[in-house]
Amino acid sequence: ADDRTIIVEITAQQSGARREQFSLPLDEKLQAAMRGDLPRLDHSEIEPESPMRPREIQARIRAGASVEQVATAAGVPCERVERFAYPVLMERSQMAQLAQRAHPVRADGPDLRTLEVVITETFRCRGHDLGTVGWDAWRGQDGKWVVQLRWRAGRSENRAHWTLHPGAHCGTVTALDDHATDLIDPQPAVPLRTVR
Repeated sequence: ADDRTIIVEITAQQSGARREQFSLPLDEKLQAAMRGDLPRLDHSEIEPESPMRPREIQARIRAGASVEQVATAAGVPCERVERFAYPVLMERSQMAQLAQRAHPVRADGPDLRTLEVVITETFRCRGHDLGTVGWDAWRGQDGKWVVQLRWRAGRSENRAHWTLHPGAHCGTVTALDDHATDLIDPQPAVPLRTVR
C-alpha cells in the first residue's frame, strides 16, 4: 500500500478460519481517529443530531405518546425513535397486563374478580365484541399509571380509563371516567352510556 492507504487484517479466533484484509483510504478523519483526536470529527456525519435526547423520547413515550408523534415532534425518522421507545413500550404493555389482573374498586369496595373477568362478563352481557378490545397504559402527570381499554361498539370508538394501584394480589384499579365506571358496574344489564 502507498502512504495514503492503510490495510486492516482481521483474523478469526478459530484455527483454520479465513483471514480477511481490507484497505481503507488514509484520509484526515481516519488519521484523527488513529491519533485519538476524535473531537475533530464532525459528529453530525456520524448520526444526525436531534434536539430531543433519548431520555426525553422515553419520557414522552412513557407519558402516552406514540412513536410517530415523538418522531414528528423531534423531526427525526420513526426508526430513530423506535430504538429508544421499545423498552418503554414493553413497560407500558406490562402495566396494561398487570391492570387486567388487578381488582376493580367500586363504591362498595374492591371486586374479588379481576378487571379482565369483569370486562369479559360485562361485554358478554351487553353484546360487545371482545375481538375489538385494545389495552394500553401510560404514566400520568401525577406519576400514577393510567390504563386504557379501547373497543368498538357499532360505529363508535370507545375508551375507558382507570388508575392502576399496584400492590398485593396484582393491586387495584379505580375508574377515571363514566365508561370505566359503567364497565365495572355490578349490574351490567344497564346500557352503556355514550360520551359525546
